[in-house]
Amino acid sequence: MEEVVKVILVSGKSAIDLALYVLLPVMVVMMAFMKVIEAKGGLAVVARLLSPALRVFGVPGAGAFAIVQLMLVSFAAPVATLTIMEKDGTVKRKIAATLAMVFTMSQANVVFPMVAVGLNLGVIMVTSLVGGLAAAALTYYLFGRGISDHVPVEMQPAAVDEKERKTTPLNLMIRGGQEAVQIVMASIPILILAICLVNTLKATEAITLLEWLLSPLLNQIGLPGISVLPIATKFLAGGTAMMGVTLNLLKEGTLSVLELNRIAGFIINPFDIVGVAVLISAGARCASVVRPAMAGALVGVLIRGFLHLLIF
Repeated sequence: MEEVVKVILVSGKSAIDLALYVLLPVMVVMMAFMKVIEAKGGLAVVARLLSPALRVFGVPGAGAFAIVQLMLVSFAAPVATLTIMEKDGTVKRKIAATLAMVFTMSQANVVFPMVAVGLNLGVIMVTSLVGGLAAAALTYYLFGRGISDHVPVEMQPAAVDEKERKTTPLNLMIRGGQEAVQIVMASIPILILAICLVNTLKATEAITLLEWLLSPLLNQIGLPGISVLPIATKFLAGGTAMMGVTLNLLKEGTLSVLELNRIAGFIINPFDIVGVAVLISAGARCASVVRPAMAGALVGVLIRGFLHLLIF
């Protein structure tokens, strides 16, 4: 019983640290600026300009913001865009496509630190876009084809309120920051549960068993058995934990730079227990389409992974 309590307390501390010291600063800043851009009409302009190109893949124009936020800020930053899509009348099928795209693409908070140790930035960015757009299209046209396009009347797109347009940027930023705090606070319970699951698997040595089971399969595609550790850590504990493990393996010399680039397509993305929990905290409509989005993301990640194996 003492071990169970210890796992719960450690999981709670990890979740609170992630929420308050990683998610909260990023979310407050991103939501503050997104609130100003939305109120001043910038979001509508960008969405209108990019909509024709992204529409082919089932992604609304606003999805361009999610791409930039993920690839240049962090895995949590797209929550700001997803939150706006929750409320602006975007149909759930397009939300699902956007969510699948975000699950598949590379997050800046892992990419840039690992570029310093040999990760190929150009390749990771190109495969990120290819895999992300493929995941979006598959979700929109295949996995999410049964999702209703009906939008409740209260969520129909509306012009920016004139009073809000005239509100000072500072007040808009404060309002956006307050919304960010609410989103982060709402994500804490699911984060605690997700991390508790991961720590329970570690405590019961389930991850060690997973390494033993997957090593033969990885060897068949030219990857060393040691790569099971970063792969398992990534999908169970998140990108940040995976980065710490991988950097340590590179430092010890048990994982080479070439091997890092070969597995990068599989492991550098927010498609893990923690990443999914954070991104669907944007709202109920996002959470309701997570299954088709995850199906699309699974294919997108596999596409990215095999592209890296072919290139390297």
